[in-house]
Amino acid sequence: MAEFTLDDIRRILRASAGVDEQTDLDGEHFADTAFVDLGYDSLALLELVNRIEREYGIQIPDGDLAHTQTPREALSYVHARLTEAHV
Repeated sequence: MAEFTLDDIRRILRASAGVDEQTDLDGEHFADTAFVDLGYDSLALLELVNRIEREYGIQIPDGDLAHTQTPREALSYVHARLTEAHV
């Protein structure tokens, strides 16, 4: 199973949606900060989903990742999908 980490979320967010100057994706609270507070809207999360699907070969049903509020929640969700895909 491909490993998916918070660093992958950071990388994808930076590559797909960019980073506002005031956003600290490397800060200690990144994992538990709401995406909206990090400056990422629903369009940015849609791009995150699309990139995860392409890079990790999994399907994420429409709207599923939108229910995750923080990078840590998204990480947990993607781990579950990766596990399901490889069982």
